[in-house]
Amino acid sequence: MNCNSSNTLVVIPARGGSKRIPGKNIIEIFGQPMIYWPMMAIRKIISKHNILVSTDSLEIKKLVEAKGLSVPFMRPKNLADDFTGTMEVTKHALDWYEKNISKVEFVLTIYPTAVLLKSEDILASMSKMNNDPKLQSVLSAATFPFPIQRAIFEDESGYVKMFQPQNYNARSQDLVEAFHDAGQFSLSSAQSVRKELLLTKSNVKIQKINRNNVIDIDTLEDLEVAEEKLRIRFEKNFESNWKFEF
Repeated sequence: MNCNSSNTLVVIPARGGSKRIPGKNIIEIFGQPMIYWPMMAIRKIISKHNILVSTDSLEIKKLVEAKGLSVPFMRPKNLADDFTGTMEVTKHALDWYEKNISKVEFVLTIYPTAVLLKSEDILASMSKMNNDPKLQSVLSAATFPFPIQRAIFEDESGYVKMFQPQNYNARSQDLVEAFHDAGQFSLSSAQSVRKELLLTKSNVKIQKINRNNVIDIDTLEDLEVAEEKLRIRFEKNFESNWKFEF
């Protein structure tokens, strides 16, 4: 079955606790709570009835519902600690949805910190899924700015060593291009989520994200960078009169 907006469940895992930036998922960025940005992007292509925000926070629940999205359950405490993986949270949301609403064929997990998410990347991921019958997941990813094959480290004496010294003289264009998880989303078949197949144990392809649209928000400095990128995006697109709405 083809992946499309009607047979895809969106899960946004938004835990209330955050040690490095308290209240990170709803901290204000460019005039709006952080979680609103990916919510706005995904609402361009997917009905609000297919979106679940999984949270243990009443404050996040209140903010989300203020924009017309339902938070029909509170995430249990055993899935809201520092050690619970995203797959467990996604499966819990999928199980609830299929038990109480309807079955779905695909699950799109979107992180609340993906403030630079673009709906075009989601649509491209769906297209990848439809063009490869063996594909189980699509992961957002971006290129490293430098070849990782020439990465260095300090040894116990403080001297520089190479992880792969055999690549010291290799030309950049001769090295395999490397990617990292962009921290925006993953699109998976519902079956692979039901089986809790990790990305390392399934057939995965990547959706290449423009490096300018990728930011890992873990510090206050990251917040400043993200806000500046949002400002540049809206100024570039002449959206000064843009209104935030779902």
